[in-house]
Amino acid sequence: MEFPNFPRSTSLVLSKSPSVEYPSSVNPTQGEPMLLSCHPHPLAQVTSPEPFICMGCKEYGAGTRFTCQQCNNQLHEFCALAPTTLESHPLHRIHPLGFCSKPVKGGILGTKCDICSKPTAGYTFRCSACSFQIHPCCAMLSTEMSFVVHPHPLTLMPAMTLSSGDPGFICGECKRKRSGRVFHCTAPSCDYHLHAVCAKNMVNGLRASGIMSLEKPSMLGTAAKIASQVVIEFIGGLIEGLGQGVGDVLVQTIARGRCTNRRRLE
Repeated sequence: MEFPNFPRSTSLVLSKSPSVEYPSSVNPTQGEPMLLSCHPHPLAQVTSPEPFICMGCKEYGAGTRFTCQQCNNQLHEFCALAPTTLESHPLHRIHPLGFCSKPVKGGILGTKCDICSKPTAGYTFRCSACSFQIHPCCAMLSTEMSFVVHPHPLTLMPAMTLSSGDPGFICGECKRKRSGRVFHCTAPSCDYHLHAVCAKNMVNGLRASGIMSLEKPSMLGTAAKIASQVVIEFIGGLIEGLGQGVGDVLVQTIARGRCTNRRRLE
């Protein structure tokens, strides 16, 4: 799959490593193939600034990843090394979270992550007691984190549902509102907010690789306009064609009627 040229930034975003680390007995060596339970072929840990789609969680990533030389599949490091269970995770301390390789069937709309509110299409960590679930990337987040985009530590706000339907706060990173959990600054006189989904890009290697975003709303808008114009032109042409066809049918019917009448008179 080819990716378009996305805007890049040279600044690293994380001022320190995420506070949540997966327990793992695997100590991979860069470039050396190794067998992991998540894939039938040997996987090698490599680093590249190019974006990819993880075969595990089906989300974007960049930077360090595990790649298969036989089938060209790639996985996030945290997806390839995901443990079977997360105990006392800071985002859900009340119950253990079990690793699931396939998403839960949730009807036509599917299911969403309880942190970033994006759809779950692959690997997840899920609570069997209360159906809480998160992406592996979201499992790398914690309740308090520091990023170089802001001078103060940010705290994850509780999940909120606004009766007005307003998605909440304007994010200091993407400059817009959207659904999902939000980090906020608790420093006096500071009103900075950061979407959890934007914080994910600071964990999955996208921002560290200089990629600002893989979401292209303007492209989607343009595509929608083009598609609507094509549909309008198609319908217009169809109506015009039908008009001509109806006229031809009327002429032919009148001609047949005249011929029939003449035969009857003869």
